Amino acid sequence: MEINAKMVNALRTRTGAGMMDCKKALIEANGDEEKAVEILRKHGSALADKKAARTASQGLIAAYVHSNNKVGVLIEVACESDFVAKNEDFKAFVKDLCMHIAAAAPICISKEDVPADIIAKEREIAMAQLEGDKKPEAIKEKIVNGKIDKFVSGVALLEQPFVKDDSMTIGDLIKSKIATIGEKIEVKRFTRYQI
Repeated sequence: MEINAKMVNALRTRTGAGMMDCKKALIEANGDEEKAVEILRKHGSALADKKAARTASQGLIAAYVHSNNKVGVLIEVACESDFVAKNEDFKAFVKDLCMHIAAAAPICISKEDVPADIIAKEREIAMAQLEGDKKPEAIKEKIVNGKIDKFVSGVALLEQPFVKDDSMTIGDLIKSKIATIGEKIEVKRFTRYQI
């Protein structure tokens, strides 16, 4: 199948990836846009893994206040260079992160950051819900672990589905931005305020 500029541009608009990356992905996917998106996402993950050891000492702090003035977010997102920190695409990405945090109300950045006492309390609640159930203990344990995993993915920022596109998590979104921008990007911290 012949890959034309219109196809490349459509994929680029959808993913934010570079033109050559989009063209290569479309060639590899035989013109199938959905497969090309998947290829780009896998490529983004591989690129993000390579850049994980780098130091992100630049970046920016951004704020977002929702239109009702009842929810606000302050976030620090790091990157490797001042050039990227001043880039409009990066600023828009950080604003998207702020809006996501305002809407989804995560309590921490990664699943490793979820406080142990909160997980213990959720485990206790899940066990209490299965108390009268006659299922074997091994099955109950799997059910409880499933509930804990679901809980963690709901409160850890990187595990949450992105509010603008729930086909990807925030972690996937960051990896795709790393692939597009070519630098390590890291959410350092955030605070969400709500009245």
